[in-house]
Amino acid sequence: MLKDETTVACDCEVIHGDLVEMVKSQMPIEDELYDLADFFKVFGDSTRIRIMCALDHSEMCVCDLAVLLNMTKSAISHQLRSLRQANLVKFRKEGKVVYYSLADDHVKEIFEKGLEHIRE
Repeated sequence: MLKDETTVACDCEVIHGDLVEMVKSQMPIEDELYDLADFFKVFGDSTRIRIMCALDHSEMCVCDLAVLLNMTKSAISHQLRSLRQANLVKFRKEGKVVYYSLADDHVKEIFEKGLEHIRE
């Protein structure tokens, strides 16, 4: 919203048909847009964001995440399940210990760019 709290709206009736058609031809299919919306919904939970922030710095096990975030292992595991289902985190086993990390550089970049954006 603008600082003076006014709403800015187009007050004309002109349709720029060429522009509309060009953008329409480049729009993703509806299923992709729904999937993208679901993807970003995963970021809508502060606990999941805190987990991702921790994993942005280092891979960690559930026990370490629970201590860091002052939560139960069960609560951390529940949120990690959502992050895994959204392909935002991955895991590796080392004996009985399961280490989690961000899934790839794309996820790291999305997280860091989002943080950079809100800090502006």
